[in-house]
Amino acid sequence: MPGWLMWLLVVLLAWALLAILLSLLVARFLSLSASSLAGADAEATARAAVLTRSEPIPAQPAFTRHTEPLRSRRILIVDDDPALRELLRTTLTAEFEVAEAADAERASDLARLWRPTLVLLDVEMPGLDGLSFCSDLKLKHVYAAPLVVLLTGAEIGEEEATRVGADALLRKPFSPLELVGVIDRLTGADGIETGTEVTDKPSDQVLLYARDLSRLVEIERMQRRVVQDAYRETVMALANALEANDSRTGTHSLRVRHYAANLTAAVEPALLGDPSLEYGFLLHDVGKIGVPNELLEKRGPLSPREMELMRLHPVIGAKILADVTFLQTEGLKVIRSHHEHWDGTGYPDGLAGEEIPLSARIFAVADALDAMTGERPYRRPASWEGAAEEISTQGGRQFDPDIVQMFLTEKDGLRRLFELTAAA
Repeated sequence: MPGWLMWLLVVLLAWALLAILLSLLVARFLSLSASSLAGADAEATARAAVLTRSEPIPAQPAFTRHTEPLRSRRILIVDDDPALRELLRTTLTAEFEVAEAADAERASDLARLWRPTLVLLDVEMPGLDGLSFCSDLKLKHVYAAPLVVLLTGAEIGEEEATRVGADALLRKPFSPLELVGVIDRLTGADGIETGTEVTDKPSDQVLLYARDLSRLVEIERMQRRVVQDAYRETVMALANALEANDSRTGTHSLRVRHYAANLTAAVEPALLGDPSLEYGFLLHDVGKIGVPNELLEKRGPLSPREMELMRLHPVIGAKILADVTFLQTEGLKVIRSHHEHWDGTGYPDGLAGEEIPLSARIFAVADALDAMTGERPYRRPASWEGAAEEISTQGGRQFDPDIVQMFLTEKDGLRRLFELTAAA
């Protein structure tokens, strides 16, 4: 056999073996692709059921879907509203590790590096919107994609949510309980403990109800704390705006709040349990919004007519805040009555003695202390000793004599506070 013919047969045999190998690889690839498509189709069907029924349809019983402890599961909050992110975080941190992002770009980095179990995703975001990001997230993490709950106030259909791969759709506004319920169902946390099947036994049901009640109490407590912090921040901002509008007073509201809180703790500590009291201390002069600026900025004493206008500010302040729920108790009393005098010569209502609310009587002393020792454009501040002496002489006239006595007892501590605020 010629040599060239032998080489030709070798080459043909090699090509035949290569063709056989390629055909086997293609067949294997097609088999894998068919399996993947079947799995994706089953997953899409399950998602559609989740969105239609507002609950997940697990491939296996919910109590065995996740075996890791609840606290180890991670939730990523993606929303451009910082207030909503804070509310969601405080609701979830008791049982989950929580991270947050304000936009899709930051969320994409966190999802890649932190690998969350579930993503709470706002639909209406600047830049890349939630629907597009959800689709990208599911495609990029096809083998270990996180669960995604879309949060929206828009009219988005469940079909559209299913199309981008979302596992649930929660419409705003929603309650913390709705959110927790959706997360529990998606992550398989409906049992008394992860990995434990819930039965109909009365003992199991009691434990389940106890767990849910405990969670409700904790969520309510955290939500109340967040709301109170928001109130405080709002009141602080308003107090700062008032100070900026009245160049005569500087940081009067902030200083007098410290004096009044310390004096209240000495006279009647129970009053400090009312959160509105601090707000009243800060907003005691809010009624000056209704006083002409030329009066607030005037250098020198006010005329009788101007003083009459200035004396309207407690009434104006009380009217402005009359419908504010979190000020309805002691806070509003301070705002209206902090210029009343023990002997009945004060304003705006001419109250006397114990007709004046106790919180307002305490605050009146603190207010006078800061007014005398603070800077004013038309006079030099009084010394600490001079102010304390003046308050002492006004016991039984301008001020409640018992509160004046307590002021004298606590004046060393108040003086240290005065020195600290003066240095700041």
